[in-house]
Amino acid sequence: MDKKHLKELKLKANTLRQDVISMLLAAGAGHTGGPLGMADVFANLYFNAAKHDPKNPRWDGRDRIVLSNGHICAILYASLAEAGYLPKDELKTFRKIDSRLQGHPARMDLPGIETSAGSLGQGIAVAVGMAIAAKLDGRDHTVFALMGDGELNEGSCWEAFLNAHKFKLDNLLVMVDRNDIQIDGYGHDVLPLEPLADKFKAFGFDVFQADGNDMQEVGKTTEKAMKTKNGRPRVILWKTVMGKGVDFMQNLPKWHGIPPNAEQAAEALKQLQAERARIEAEN
Repeated sequence: MDKKHLKELKLKANTLRQDVISMLLAAGAGHTGGPLGMADVFANLYFNAAKHDPKNPRWDGRDRIVLSNGHICAILYASLAEAGYLPKDELKTFRKIDSRLQGHPARMDLPGIETSAGSLGQGIAVAVGMAIAAKLDGRDHTVFALMGDGELNEGSCWEAFLNAHKFKLDNLLVMVDRNDIQIDGYGHDVLPLEPLADKFKAFGFDVFQADGNDMQEVGKTTEKAMKTKNGRPRVILWKTVMGKGVDFMQNLPKWHGIPPNAEQAAEALKQLQAERARIEAEN
């Protein structure tokens, strides 16, 4: 990835973070930490790695981007709007009555949504089914399945992983937000997952690990994982900072599921705008 494109992706991630803060403030509800932490991964997916067409959302050749941890949908909606799937002004309707942008995504409501999501552990099963269908149909698109690490507490995830290995789904790329925070607190206190990489290897996955908040690493690791096709499913464990970009939100479990108030949102946007200025000043 050249410096110009890298800079463009950093700016996209910054835009997405600012949009998330504005959406949550307008809604007065929603999840803050996860969307901020995954902004770099989403920016890379929608503006670099994945094949998709906002003018033809049901294009057969598109990659499928499945958000299994649907509660972080603010970052999905922000990405779809930035990509042109919906007017950006519509983001102001987030979580409002009759809005297409509800607190969990609904497939029939909005173009670009591949599956409805709410109950954790279900989206990955849908993604596995999509990958099996693609194999049966002889299609070569990638199914991206985005998950939270707290979601891995659900046994149904591991049933899906077993099937991904059985059916040799090397067209499936799982992406785990490894921020070690969930609604009840720090993940290592609630239900420890380590050694997580070894668990995935034992389930027959090719495993990649990287800093999910370093855009260059995000781009390189995604590209490497996409090119790795050994008859096995693939997973990237993204080490992210929940609340990334806003210092008083970072790595604090309380920001998992609450929105900022007006004062907090103003400070968050101030910090993100300062970050944008630093990115724009990069050579």
